[in-house]
Amino acid sequence: MHKPKHEVLSELKAKPERKLAKQICKVVLDHFEKQYSKELGDAWNTVRDILTSPSCWQYAVLLNRFNYPFELEKNLHLKGYHSLFQGSLPYYPQSMKCYLSRTPHRMPSERHQVGNLKQYYLLNAASLLPVLALELRDGEKVLDLCAAPGGKSLALLQCAYPGYLHCNEYDSLRLRWLRQTLESFIPQPLVNVIKVSELDGREMGDAQPETFDKVLVDAPCSNDRSWLFSSDSQKAACRISQRRNLPLLQIELLRSAIKALRPGGLLVYSTCTLSKAENQDVISEVLNSYSNIMPVDIKEMARACSHDFTFAPTGQECGLLVIPDKGKAWGPMYFAKLKKSWTT
Repeated sequence: MHKPKHEVLSELKAKPERKLAKQICKVVLDHFEKQYSKELGDAWNTVRDILTSPSCWQYAVLLNRFNYPFELEKNLHLKGYHSLFQGSLPYYPQSMKCYLSRTPHRMPSERHQVGNLKQYYLLNAASLLPVLALELRDGEKVLDLCAAPGGKSLALLQCAYPGYLHCNEYDSLRLRWLRQTLESFIPQPLVNVIKVSELDGREMGDAQPETFDKVLVDAPCSNDRSWLFSSDSQKAACRISQRRNLPLLQIELLRSAIKALRPGGLLVYSTCTLSKAENQDVISEVLNSYSNIMPVDIKEMARACSHDFTFAPTGQECGLLVIPDKGKAWGPMYFAKLKKSWTT
């Protein structure tokens, strides 16, 4: 029997709303509650409130210098957006323009159109910090070891013109996403200095030893934001039980990245989790097992960015952790900076 037309229409209207109402996964929240209340102390209460309230989430607008949206920039100013990093960061290229609003306003995403470069990319503003920590200069050879979906590669290209950019992604589905991001934002002549590969990141060091001036390892991790909204609680429970294996993978990826880095080169490690086991502990393990890998002090970055970001103590001069806060709902984002010395 056919439903009356008005019922069908009201169901159609209700569907998008149902899609927007994300359900919090209790299995994951309970697990995080136990761990992060210990690791973050009182700060966890605010972090939890923001992570579990998507209506509070904020989105930064990274402008594409290869198809610069002058009109959009004017409109963003009128809407009260401000330019990110108004403080004096040690490294901040004028070519990178990112705007954010103090309120959780979200711009619509642009559609991918073959032959037309997109004008802006929406992202969590904290994900630009690892990119800036890398201090990319024109002409350098750079490796983005776990590059999908491509936001950090895109941000790197807003900072400088590398001599060679190697974007690697082992997961074939995510690799398609990476290719599309590059195709949507990067002009053809520049695509010629970019290599995209599908290698197990743990093998990159052997494949290209001491090749790169700069290496970014944006490692697979417990993605706290998305895990909290796992729709399949069995899958979520499985993820949590396998979570303890992640630090080993992260350390192996770092070892490979260190091999691929030339002496004198810089490496930045990043995750989008609050977990100490995947952040500080991974970096401590690497620093303790290499005599030629040195921590680089990045406390100055935190001081310069405190207007836009809230940082939790990490106990490390080379590592910073951005935690979501009221009106600064960015993160989680951990990043650490290391240097490979000339002596072994």
